[in-house]
Amino acid sequence: MQAIRCSVCASRAVGGLQRPTNKSIIRKEAACIRFLSSSETSILSNAQPEVQKMVEWAEAMHMSNASPSADRGFYTVPFAQLGGNLSQDSIIKRAASMVTDSSSTFLSQATSALIDALTDYSKAVHRRITLQRRFLASLGKLTSAEEDFFCQLINGQRAEAADRLAECKSYESTWINAINLSKMAAETAYISGAEQASVTIRTNIQLAQSQVEEARKLSADADKKLAETKVEEIQRMAEYTAFLGDSEEHEVHEAYLRED
Repeated sequence: MQAIRCSVCASRAVGGLQRPTNKSIIRKEAACIRFLSSSETSILSNAQPEVQKMVEWAEAMHMSNASPSADRGFYTVPFAQLGGNLSQDSIIKRAASMVTDSSSTFLSQATSALIDALTDYSKAVHRRITLQRRFLASLGKLTSAEEDFFCQLINGQRAEAADRLAECKSYESTWINAINLSKMAAETAYISGAEQASVTIRTNIQLAQSQVEEARKLSADADKKLAETKVEEIQRMAEYTAFLGDSEEHEVHEAYLRED
């Protein structure tokens, strides 16, 4: 940094440590020393921001190298945080177990939603069956206003059952995806060496399939009874029409059946 030198300093460098005797030369040497000291301080002061930038840059590079996957959206758990000196196989098994746990949770929620939807659909169908049978049993005993009221109730229950059926189809699609995902997780866990996790999720798959099958049986039974009620309805309406001898009035009573 002492790139600036005066002629006196140069002569001293050449002449060694010879002590000068001239007072004017001594004064020049003192001035030269003060000049060099002030110049060095100025240079260091000006260089300080650049040095700070280099320090900050080095720290940033250190942080980047410490977690190279951060920019890619991945999260890597250091071995020390997992406890002990775990091998790669052990870490993979743990990861596979976590996948099976997540898949089991997804499957459980999807199964619960589908079962609830199937149950609600079955209840809606049974309510419709009850209304239709009451209406058929009351034919000839109801006023025109009462018949219209029954028709409105039946049509409303028909719409309710249709909505519940659409809900069933939506949740069934989600449930099938959950089953397939769980099967993949079970296979992955088995290949990774996490046999217990694989066995557990396969058991959960079987349980979910069994529960959904029971709910499907209930909804299928409701559909079967609804079909039987429709047959009874057709027969009863035909008898009622013959009794009245008026096909036009029969068309009015039968209006709520046309949507099926």
